[in-house]
Amino acid sequence: MLNLFKILSRVFKRRKKPRHKPKRKRLKKAPVKKTVRRKKLPSRKKVTLKKRPKVARRPKKAVLKKPQVRAIEAGLITHYFPKVNAAVIKLKKPLHISEPLWIKGRVTDFKQTVGSMQIDRKPIEKARAGQEIGLEVFREVRPGDKVFKLSHN
Repeated sequence: MLNLFKILSRVFKRRKKPRHKPKRKRLKKAPVKKTVRRKKLPSRKKVTLKKRPKVARRPKKAVLKKPQVRAIEAGLITHYFPKVNAAVIKLKKPLHISEPLWIKGRVTDFKQTVGSMQIDRKPIEKARAGQEIGLEVFREVRPGDKVFKLSHN
């Protein structure tokens, strides 16, 4: 048995691995262009900037506060006509043309000025408390929305 092993080991001799890796062939690099050094130019004189004389600073401007706007409940919308963009308002306070309004509801929330008011299809300039007027609105409103008069304090 031993002899058979010796015979076979001679036939199938193992090659020994080399101890170091074979060197790879290096690729030739492109020739490097030689750079020509330029002569240094004579240094320029440094220009010194004259400092500006200090000027007394202006006092800071006072921060303007926005005027507070008061909203007074002026009425309640009872009906809306979508074809003519008009709302019927039951007034609690008097109302005049060109007064700023704020219409606020569950979904509605916008501001506008009073453009045209009517009572029984007749245009009016002023409306008293307790009257029902027709008011032109610029967006859709819903019955139950509140109308506020805006006034600056």
